Amino acid sequence: MRALLIALLSAGCCEFSGPRWHGRVSDHFDGQRFHNQIPGESSLAEIARWRRQRLPGAWPEYVDAPPAPAPPIRVSEGELRITFVNHATVLVQMDGLNVLTDPIWGDVAGPVPYLSRKRRRPPGIRFEDLPPIDVVLISHDHYDHMDIPTLQRLSAQHRPRFVVGLGQAALLASVGLHRVTELDWWQWTRIGGVRIWGVPARHNCRRGACDRNARLWLGFVLRSSSGDVYFAGDTGYGPHFQEIAERFGGPRVALLPISPGLPRRLFGTVHLDARDAAIAARTLQAKVSIPIHFGTFAQGDEADGEAEAKLRHSLREPGSARFVILKNGGSFTSSPAGGGS
Repeated sequence: MRALLIALLSAGCCEFSGPRWHGRVSDHFDGQRFHNQIPGESSLAEIARWRRQRLPGAWPEYVDAPPAPAPPIRVSEGELRITFVNHATVLVQMDGLNVLTDPIWGDVAGPVPYLSRKRRRPPGIRFEDLPPIDVVLISHDHYDHMDIPTLQRLSAQHRPRFVVGLGQAALLASVGLHRVTELDWWQWTRIGGVRIWGVPARHNCRRGACDRNARLWLGFVLRSSSGDVYFAGDTGYGPHFQEIAERFGGPRVALLPISPGLPRRLFGTVHLDARDAAIAARTLQAKVSIPIHFGTFAQGDEADGEAEAKLRHSLREPGSARFVILKNGGSFTSSPAGGGS
């Protein structure tokens, strides 16, 4: 995304930019752009300098792996099943509802293949093996989180409800997706027996060169009688973790990104690394945390496998939160009694 953005800006091109949100001014919207609770973002000049001088860690060109078996159609009442598909794509099955987060089954993340990040591992679940999808959560509009071809396939085959941040409905409508509910931070909607809350995240949005922060980014809390699931989307560390814990209590499961981690001077404001994710899990008082956003696309300067290794190292510290690290296609299940495996 950053390489594409720099190329487009150099050409003075606004292609791929999406529509803007037009709404009331708030504590995170100034009438033109959304902003984080804590200001500060890397400039394009800093990003361009990093790209010229970077020394990225090693990644394989592609690691093929067989898909996991198809998930169950539904789970029983009170049971929670989390299947890590890849990157930030997670299948959450709870209270009769099947929820998919930030789905991407495409081979690249970006609008122009030769400038886009290539997939390094296949999705852990075949698209054809998905159970009926009721809800799709989209945390923001970066190409590795909002993959339009995947969303169009889901719409055609499953007719889910898409839940997004403010301004994203117009972007989805422009590609033929209309079953959309928009949420602001601290707004909610009910689907089936689950209440879906939009919650703050520390990140940004952009599809092209001319729509920076024109639409809202967010995380989600899925609330049900059997416990909560928190999906962070993309986020840096910030006060929102404490606010979420105070408002909802500790989630049954927290889905937390752990990369890109390097260089921190560029990514630290908008991305958790493994150490920050471990701190966030403690702040949230999560019963179990599952790392996401690693091992699929080469982002930042970390080598393949480095983020997971750093997380394991962080978890050796006394008082560390409980994490379950899943491979693509791996699942975690939690029974009504509160256990999990």
